[in-house]
Amino acid sequence: MKTRTYVSLLLLIALSAGLPAAHGAAQEYPTKPVRLLVGSSAGGGGDILARSVIQRLNDTLGQPVIIDNRGGAGGAIACEIAARAAPDGYTLLIASVGMLAINPALFPQLAYKPMQDFAPVTLLAETPYALVVHPSLPARSVKELVAHLKERPGQLNFASGGAGTGNHFSGELFKLAAGVNITHVPFKGTGPALADVIAGRVQIMFGNLIAAMPQVKSGRLRLLALTSAKRSGSAPDVPTVAESGYTDFQTTTWHGLLAPTGTSKAIVTRLGANMVKILRQPDIAERLVSQGTETIASTPESFAEHLKIETAKWARVVKQAGIKAE
Repeated sequence: MKTRTYVSLLLLIALSAGLPAAHGAAQEYPTKPVRLLVGSSAGGGGDILARSVIQRLNDTLGQPVIIDNRGGAGGAIACEIAARAAPDGYTLLIASVGMLAINPALFPQLAYKPMQDFAPVTLLAETPYALVVHPSLPARSVKELVAHLKERPGQLNFASGGAGTGNHFSGELFKLAAGVNITHVPFKGTGPALADVIAGRVQIMFGNLIAAMPQVKSGRLRLLALTSAKRSGSAPDVPTVAESGYTDFQTTTWHGLLAPTGTSKAIVTRLGANMVKILRQPDIAERLVSQGTETIASTPESFAEHLKIETAKWARVVKQAGIKAE
């Protein structure tokens, strides 16, 4: 009996001795610069978001956080690099809905698996798309647009920044929700796509709200609705598609912060708490609202659930719409 008690006591002492070391390691992180991979080029949505918070993140962590833009292949390049990085907290990733929830459905042989290869840290923010049309269309509301399209099946087009992008899939989801037949016209980027809508060569687009607003104000485009579940703080007078009767229609471009799977829970928790605190600072939140973006600042668990829901939603759209990788 005494021997068993003695062995148990030794085990308890050994375990207790290990706790301060593990706690201390988490407290010491980071001890060197942190690389933040962004799956878009300079000026893209993820890049703008990263640069909006980077200085505060530097200050909070006490080490430089270096943005590494790896655009191309729909963000797959950045995601693959992050998935293969050491899970030590020194390589992080800002990724979008396209990279994490759409690409897996569109490209079955993708070199990374978001649900398995990444540890969600926090869902940073989301931005609605703007449903815009060329002024030559008579429609001044979503209902009028749907009626116009149903009278002309297959005759009108919608533009996107490329196959598999969020604005492409927003158009495909709209086709399913409204029961309309419009043709997808992909471009090499949202800028050229928007330019052709302005020129009237393509009639419809689910575009970036901030990029579209100057064209709306000048009369070159007509803004019918936003694609978010609720109205945007940057455009409170603009209705949502859901308000027009399509209650199941909701699509936004969102970005999240992730680490490679295997990164310690202590580091993930600390990074998440720091980023949430930054995003909730009034000047940061106001800056993002001015860009048409709403801060989310979720817990890792909530972000993981969001990713699961979005992945299932876009896989369903790919299947129902019969979309193939182009």
